[in-house]
Amino acid sequence: MEKNNITNDNYASETNHMLNGDVNDINDESLLAEEFKNKANLYFKSEDYKHAIEYYDKAIEKNPNNAVYFANRSFAHLKMESYGYALNDATKAIELDNKYLKGYYRRAAANMALGKMKVALKDFETVTKVCPNDKDAKLKYNACNKIVKALAFQKAIFVDVPKKSIVDSVNLSNIEVEKDYKGPTLKEEDDYQISLQFVNEMIQCFKDQKKIHKKFALKILLDVREIFAKESTLVDVNINKDQKLTICGDIHGQFFDMLHIFDMNGMPSPQNLYLFNGDFVDRGSFSVEVMLTLLAFKALYPNSFYLTRGNHETATMNQMYGFEGEVKSKYSQTIYTYFAEIFCLLPLAYLIQGKVLVMHGGIFSQDDVTLDDIRKIDRNREPPESGLMCELLWSDPQFPNGRAPSKRGVGIAFGPDVTHKFLEKNGLDYIIRSHEVKDNGYEVAHDGKCVTVFSAPNYCDSTGNKGAYITLTADNLTPKFTTFEAVPHPNVKAMAYANSLMGFL
Repeated sequence: MEKNNITNDNYASETNHMLNGDVNDINDESLLAEEFKNKANLYFKSEDYKHAIEYYDKAIEKNPNNAVYFANRSFAHLKMESYGYALNDATKAIELDNKYLKGYYRRAAANMALGKMKVALKDFETVTKVCPNDKDAKLKYNACNKIVKALAFQKAIFVDVPKKSIVDSVNLSNIEVEKDYKGPTLKEEDDYQISLQFVNEMIQCFKDQKKIHKKFALKILLDVREIFAKESTLVDVNINKDQKLTICGDIHGQFFDMLHIFDMNGMPSPQNLYLFNGDFVDRGSFSVEVMLTLLAFKALYPNSFYLTRGNHETATMNQMYGFEGEVKSKYSQTIYTYFAEIFCLLPLAYLIQGKVLVMHGGIFSQDDVTLDDIRKIDRNREPPESGLMCELLWSDPQFPNGRAPSKRGVGIAFGPDVTHKFLEKNGLDYIIRSHEVKDNGYEVAHDGKCVTVFSAPNYCDSTGNKGAYITLTADNLTPKFTTFEAVPHPNVKAMAYANSLMGFL
């Protein structure tokens, strides 16, 4: 019933020449609205979602009572990952026409993208009641219901044994390595110590599209679990005169692009510090390789390699966007559980030289937040839907002053005045965050006080953006940007391991 495009809305009569046509000379408001909608549909079909939204806006301005316009714009917002806007438009479509099933589909999709599975399930249930013989609707309902039950089960387990960890349940000596295993190894006589040689051999193994044995994957997880458990929610990072610090934004499972950063900028070392600022996994289909490489470097260089938690280092995102499915495909559900525990221990922010604050998303809905407030956050959990932890993971900057509801439906949008007040209160120079695709891989906003860096070029194999990273030195905290293009990768498409429900987002 639902495909990854807009159907049955006059596409048959649309032609590409309309993209260059002028519809502004049409006098009838309803006809003009239809022409704007048709033009928006063509932009959508060509995957130019920004311009599609622009023309849906015009259609709605001319005719604000058409449910189709709102549902179509909701779909475009879904593609732009503006899930809050998508949710609002879908709800408006339903208000205008409570029998318009695409409105329910769009709203369910937005809620799923936000991890609100129970709410999404209600809309799928509505569709199945109206269309009881629709196999596609029933399939989506069953898939969503399965996720809801799985989340409830996981929550129940966590409540029963909140302190249980992988350290309590893994004995490496009891895990046998098969004789035909040819990959990199760690030796028992060396207490399975992770070495640079092992990490380099592991990276080559991944480049050859092979995997390391689960015994050695578990050893990496065990080692970093102990390291992260000892770290603070806000970690202080000091750069010595013989060091440089490189800050990378979202990687999203783009393993070969991450290796390209190392090729350009040098491999991690005690002198070549790295901070990867969240969203290591999901969407890209080499997230396991990315995660094991990053964690291995953390185990190797615990005091000069840093990882921030992003909004995709969470269970609900992993279930929908691919990381859980990828781990299950390459290893097992148990191994994913171990990764999920590590995610809950990741620091939420870093303070560079006492002057630059780094977090994945952004800052806060209140003006009185201090660095000490961040340090006191209990991070060892799945993120709540509001509060400081949520806002660190989800918030985005906006151009106007003040605050506004987030386009994502989680966190807030904060303006230049909010940034300036936060920096002044805490004696900071500027903030660095990630979380958003940027055409050139980075953006400097809020009078130079809010810097965004995004390191996944050609995001999801479709966006065409550049990636970027930032370098800082002890004597120069002015960000130096390096941009780069995507590199080839094996023929495994982005989202290959995502939940089947994502097929219509």
